[in-house]
Amino acid sequence: MPCLATSDRYSIQLPAGHRFPIAKYALIREQLLWQGIAPPEDFYDPGFCAEEDILRVHSEDYWHRVRDLQLTPAEVRRLGLPQSPELVRRSLSSSAGTVQSARKALEHGIGMSLAGGTHHAFRDRGEGFCVLNDIAIAAAHLLHHKLVQQVLVVDLDVHQGDGTASIFRDDPRVFTFSMHAGANYPLRKEQSDLDVALDLGTDDATYLRILEETLPPLLTQTRPDFIFFQAGVDVLATDKLGKLALTQAGCRRRDEYVLRLCRQHQLPVAVSMGGGYSEQLRDIVDAHCNTFRVAYEVYG
Repeated sequence: MPCLATSDRYSIQLPAGHRFPIAKYALIREQLLWQGIAPPEDFYDPGFCAEEDILRVHSEDYWHRVRDLQLTPAEVRRLGLPQSPELVRRSLSSSAGTVQSARKALEHGIGMSLAGGTHHAFRDRGEGFCVLNDIAIAAAHLLHHKLVQQVLVVDLDVHQGDGTASIFRDDPRVFTFSMHAGANYPLRKEQSDLDVALDLGTDDATYLRILEETLPPLLTQTRPDFIFFQAGVDVLATDKLGKLALTQAGCRRRDEYVLRLCRQHQLPVAVSMGGGYSEQLRDIVDAHCNTFRVAYEVYG
């Protein structure tokens, strides 16, 4: 049965007209409850990420400047979010959500966070709305505590998981797989262990065919004992920042395929939400809710 990490800290005040859809976090939780997808007892507050977990992934200098609100104006512009105590607490809680989701997955087969997927955060900097790299922090946590030996990151956000790829470039215990729109942010790509750059306008059928041709051989090749699934919904045709052409049904089939494959191979999986920037907020919320709905169908 999925366990869902969530917190009121995930929703913070941003300037009017800001393009990051911060309202989605509270709305997704409300929708999951209202539609009866997830019962109230499945939600829990993950608390805050421990500093020792952060420092396995991020440099001490960067983390302390984030914590103390000492980022430069240029760093804030690159991040795309105004620095504030609320942003620090949000980042700590979101990272804790992925750490706790990973530990829940070891117990129940799957753990899910109603946040996370902040894959543009590097060891020494934040970018693209990403302050701390929650997936990297959680993977390093599991490895440090010898809870797993080999991790596979399945990053299906429309943007390359450049920060995650950079952090684990020289760590053979973590294999980074990113399937994303090729001609899209970030302009300068990092080298994942496996990158699949999709043509702009890729539709449901093509996307799913490529995924189904890629993922099973990857499991055979890497032999992971844990998977982190970054389930960004910015692959939708309606997404302002995406440039792919998936429908809601196609995005849902993507999630179902990944989760059924994990369960078939008895691989624990931690799911984080990733990006979503459709013009209509309801399209973002519906697509993210589908990820959780599929999880309950597969595991619940």
